[in-house]
Amino acid sequence: MAAQKGRTKFSVRRLGRSLSAKETYSNGHLTHEAFISLAVLTAITFLGNFTQLQLSSALPTMVHEFHISVTTGQWMTSVFQLVMGVMVPLTAFLTRRFTTRQIVLASMAIFIAGSILAWAGPTFAAVLSGRILEAIGTGVLWPVLQIAVFSVIPMSRRGVAMGTVGMAMSVAPALGPTLGGLQTDNSGWRSIFFTLAAAGIIAFILAFVWLRNFSDNDASAKTDFFSVMLSVFGFGGLMFGFTNIEAYPPSHPQVWIPASIGIIGIIWFIARQLHAAKKYKQAVAAGEPAEGDAVSAGLSGVSGAAADVTGKVGAATGHGSDLKALRQNHNTVQPPLLDLSVLRNRSFCVGTIVAALSFFAFSSITVIIPLYIQDDRGFTATMSGLIMLPGALGQCIAQFFGGRLLDRFGARPVALLGTSILCIGTVMMSMIDLHTGIWWVSVCQFIRQIGMGFTLMPVTTWSLNCLEPQEVSAGSAVTNTARQIAGAVGAPILVILMDIVAKARFAFLSGSAPAQSLRIISSIFAVKWVLRISAVIAFIMVMLVLFGIKGAGAGSSHDVAHRAVARMNRELAKHHLPVLHTM
Repeated sequence: MAAQKGRTKFSVRRLGRSLSAKETYSNGHLTHEAFISLAVLTAITFLGNFTQLQLSSALPTMVHEFHISVTTGQWMTSVFQLVMGVMVPLTAFLTRRFTTRQIVLASMAIFIAGSILAWAGPTFAAVLSGRILEAIGTGVLWPVLQIAVFSVIPMSRRGVAMGTVGMAMSVAPALGPTLGGLQTDNSGWRSIFFTLAAAGIIAFILAFVWLRNFSDNDASAKTDFFSVMLSVFGFGGLMFGFTNIEAYPPSHPQVWIPASIGIIGIIWFIARQLHAAKKYKQAVAAGEPAEGDAVSAGLSGVSGAAADVTGKVGAATGHGSDLKALRQNHNTVQPPLLDLSVLRNRSFCVGTIVAALSFFAFSSITVIIPLYIQDDRGFTATMSGLIMLPGALGQCIAQFFGGRLLDRFGARPVALLGTSILCIGTVMMSMIDLHTGIWWVSVCQFIRQIGMGFTLMPVTTWSLNCLEPQEVSAGSAVTNTARQIAGAVGAPILVILMDIVAKARFAFLSGSAPAQSLRIISSIFAVKWVLRISAVIAFIMVMLVLFGIKGAGAGSSHDVAHRAVARMNRELAKHHLPVLHTM
C-alpha cells in the first residue's frame, strides 16, 4: 500500500514537471511522452473548434423556441468569437503564470460547467451564459497548442507540424454544423450541450492522465487586467448597442448608451496599449528591468527545444543575462496586453486588414445561410449541416495545398487566387432565390471556402514574416485578435442589416400577396443583398492583395526565380553536385 502511494505521488510530481529538451525531441523524432502530450492537446483543441460552429444549424430552432429575434439569437455564435478575441491577448500572461497542465485542466473545468449550464438553462440568458463559459474555456487552447508545437519542434520541421495540426483543426468546423443538425432533428438542440459536457469530461481525464507540461510557470508574472476589462466593455458594449437597433431607434438609451460605452472603451483600450508599448520599449532601450524575455519565453515555450530561444532573445535585447532575477523583480515594466505598434509595419497591417475583412464577411454566412435553408426553404437542420459540410472540407484541403503553393510561388499569387475565388463564389451565392436548387448553395459555399483556404493562411504567414523576429509573437496576438473581433462584430452588423432590408421589403410589398409568402420573399431578398455586400468586401480584399502585398516573399519574379534555384540546389546537394549561385 505504501509503495503504491509512493508511486502515485511520484507520478503526480512527474506529470507536473516540465519536459526537458531531451525528453521532447530526440534523434529527429518526438519522444513518446511529447507525442502523447501533443496528441492529447490537439484533441482538446479540436473539441474547442468543434464547439464554435456546432450551433449554427440549431440556431433557427433555438430562435423559434425562445421566441427571440434572429439578431438576438446570433449572439450564440458571435459571443464565442468575441470572448475568444478577448482571451487571445491573455495567452501570453497565462502561459507565463501557469503551467500547460494548469491551463488546460482549468479550461476544461470551465468548459464542462458552461456546457452543463447551457444544457439545463431554462432561459435564453442562461444558455447564453453557458455559451460564454464554453468560449472562456476554449479561447486559449489554440494559442497554447501553437506554443507547445513551437517549443518542441525544430524550426526545420515546424511547417509540416503546423500543417498537420491545422488540418485537424479545419476538420472540426466541418463536422460541427453537420453533427449539430443531426442532434437537433433527432434529440433536440439541448443534446448538443449534453454531448459537449460528456466530451469535456473525457478531455479532462485525458489531460489529467497523459498531458505533460511544455513550459515553466512564473508566480510573479502580472498582466494588465484593466485593459482586459476595457476590451470586454468596449467590444461588448458596441455589439450590444448594435443588436438593440433592431428593436429601438438609434436615439433610444438602450442603443446609444451601450454603443457610447463601447466606443469609449475601445478608444481607451487602444490608447492604453499604445502608451504601454511606448513605455515598455523605452525601458528596454534604457536597459531597465522589463518582462520582454518572459513574454518571448511564454510565447515561444520556455522549456525543451525552445530554452535557447529565451537566451537569444534576452541577448538581443541586452537584458537577458539574468532572466530569473528579472522575473523575481516585481517592479519590472509590464509589456502591453496587445502590442498595437506592430501595425506600423505596412505589410503586416495589410495582411491583418485582409484577414479581418475575411472574418467580417464570412462570419455572418454561418448564421444567414442556415436561416435561408431552414426558415425560407423549409429544409431540416440536418440538411442544413450537410449542405455546409462540403465547403468546410474544401477549406481544409485548400489550406493544406495553399501552404505548398506559398512556399513555391509566394504570398501574392496564392492570396490573389484565393480572394478571387472567394469573390466569385459569393457573387454566385448572391443569385439564390426561392426556387434555386439547394445543391447550388452547397456548390457556392464550397467555392467560397476554397477561396478562404487559399487566402487566410498565405496572407497571415506572409504578414508575420514581414515583422522582426522579436515582434512575431506580438503580431500573432494582434492578427488573431483582429480576426476574432471582426468576426464577432461582422455577424450582428450584417444580420441587423438583413433584418432592416427584410422589413423594408415587406412593407413595400404589403398587400400584394399573403403575409407568409411576403415574409419569405422579403427574407430571401434581404439575404441576397447581404451576400452582395459580402461580395463587395471580397472584391476589396482582391484589391488589397493585388496592390498591398509587395516585397520579400510576396511572389515577385525575383522571388520565384530564387525559390526555384533553392529547390534545384537542394536536389543537387543530395547528389553531391555543385550548387548554382544567384545574384
